[in-house]
Amino acid sequence: QVQLVESGGGLVQPGGSLRLSCAASGSISSIANMGWYRQAPGKQRELVTTITSGGGINYVASVKGRFTISRDNAKNTVYLQMNSLKPEDTAVYYCWSWINSRAYWGQGTQVTVSS
Repeated sequence: QVQLVESGGGLVQPGGSLRLSCAASGSISSIANMGWYRQAPGKQRELVTTITSGGGINYVASVKGRFTISRDNAKNTVYLQMNSLKPEDTAVYYCWSWINSRAYWGQGTQVTVSS
């Protein structure tokens, strides 16, 4: 059984930074793409960023230049460094990964940007 466990959410003031982590564990034979989604209150879940096993990266336009995704393949972990946070970044952030040819989701971590 495979699990994704997230950490690092919290409350931060506008302009601040947070770093999210998501570690995959269990019976893992292969990990392809990894990424982060978010869902704000009353809105649909949106794709924030993805990273391939080879390091190819995509970002949604609203976070380009502020967020950085990275992964440590030895640790089966994906990270999301979030800088210059804005109130509109407030959401539950979910990590996602394509593991053993199927999709897995983390439990979600709340990020709140407020003064």
